[in-house]
Amino acid sequence: MSHSSTSTGSRLSRVETESGAELAVLTIDNPPLNLFGKALMESIAADIADLAAAPPRAVLLRAAGEVVSGGVDVRVFDGLSAEQGIELWRDLFERIIHPLESLPCPVIFAAHGLTLTAAFEIALACDIILAAPKAKFGLVETVVGLTPSMGGPQRLAERAGSGRARELVMTADLYDAKTLADWGVVNAVHDDVQTAARELAARLADGPTRAHAATKQIVAAWRSSGVAQADSVTPQVSGELFTTEDLQGAVASFLQAGPGNASYTGR
Repeated sequence: MSHSSTSTGSRLSRVETESGAELAVLTIDNPPLNLFGKALMESIAADIADLAAAPPRAVLLRAAGEVVSGGVDVRVFDGLSAEQGIELWRDLFERIIHPLESLPCPVIFAAHGLTLTAAFEIALACDIILAAPKAKFGLVETVVGLTPSMGGPQRLAERAGSGRARELVMTADLYDAKTLADWGVVNAVHDDVQTAARELAARLADGPTRAHAATKQIVAAWRSSGVAQADSVTPQVSGELFTTEDLQGAVASFLQAGPGNASYTGR
């Protein structure tokens, strides 16, 4: 049993394991860099809605191409008002992050290469993150005067501790798979991460799905006061950044000269 969505930038297929359990594979495929523009965000939201409407026994989230994602298409941010920024983040929480996190089955993310910004934040909303040795991760939103606003900082803090989360976000450095495995952000590093992730997803799909869903509910109850509260304040706090001179100037600089050329005044 298999079908693919026809949406742009991602595709969803449903297959059966050898034991007959349904496993869904959501693939980001928006070449050349799998940049998150409006079309890809809409496509992923539609695929997640499909999963939520008819949950499989496990989900594997992966990407095609050389990189998992080079980040967000900065044009998404250009010229937004604070109100539009707030609405953007609320929409991404409501249509991507929260429904993905709430799926009543195990969700595995396979990172085979560079995984920046939105893709990393989506990975952090999954249950288990597997990475190839060459994979690198970064939340680099400060390059346009922004902070990661799809739940990344709070989920990173939960996995690695608040000090590490602040370091990773404020420096906007790239971190390799081994470092993030040492921090507890990446669950395991595999030379052939696609095969390892597929095998783990199939193994979990064959397992006691209701028990796995219960595990997720119990852990979600433990997590709730921290991450949920952070999610509730993120749209407002981050949306207001769209009116800052630093963000407006950095977005314009990025669009004209690429990343890393903006200067900031603190306004």
